[in-house]
Amino acid sequence: MALNASSNPVRPVIGLTTYLQRAQTGVWDVKASFLPAIYFEGVGMAGGISTLLPPQPVDDAIAGQILDRLDGLIITGGRDVDPATYGADPHPVTDVPDADTRMRDAFEFALLRAALRRGTPVLGICRGAQVLNVALGGTLHQHLPDVVGHTRHQQGNAVFTTSSIRTVPNTRVASLVGPDTSAQCYHHQAIDRLGDGLIVSASDTDGVIEAVEVDPARYPDRWAVAVQWHPEERLDDLRLFAGLVGAAAQFATTKAAQKVKV
Repeated sequence: MALNASSNPVRPVIGLTTYLQRAQTGVWDVKASFLPAIYFEGVGMAGGISTLLPPQPVDDAIAGQILDRLDGLIITGGRDVDPATYGADPHPVTDVPDADTRMRDAFEFALLRAALRRGTPVLGICRGAQVLNVALGGTLHQHLPDVVGHTRHQQGNAVFTTSSIRTVPNTRVASLVGPDTSAQCYHHQAIDRLGDGLIVSASDTDGVIEAVEVDPARYPDRWAVAVQWHPEERLDDLRLFAGLVGAAAQFATTKAAQKVKV
């Protein structure tokens, strides 16, 4: 379902968070900020303009400066969130946090705080759903096989599995993808206790929370959706990217109108 970039009168700028870890290319073996191209290809196909956000030391003021220049935000996939951020001891198979992963955690938490304050539309993908939940005081299941008794959510070796997802009626996710969908999954962690101000908007056949969003009763003017699956792995279905880009275009138009009034 490719979209024509001109279908949005405003092409919003979407910031995408990135990995920070060692990478090899040619003769180089260096610490690098990077992101698989399919993420920003999805944004472009949906009519947005992508800009990449490398993890860096940040406070709320700096995060605010970054968000002032964006119309939308995607918190992307990646390594496990540090369990210390939600008051848990690490599971034996949880990714061991280092200085770089802790910096990414802090960077994304700060961006989310700034986005929610401003009303900047947000889409969380896989780790991004977990970051949103933890940022709002929730917790995570650190290893799903301990909970559901199988490894189908993450087979390993970079092989994505297909999960059957059922959405909750009258949620934003349901309005975007319909009552059910097939999703590409690669996660061994998932949301446990729900963060403050979030509602569940989709689950899979195991009862695992697969999507959350901000509660419209509490945040009627906020667009923040997060899915545990990987929509960028299915660029023939751009509905989630299109939803974010559409919300970001509207946000950009509103910001421009406010500047004119000033």
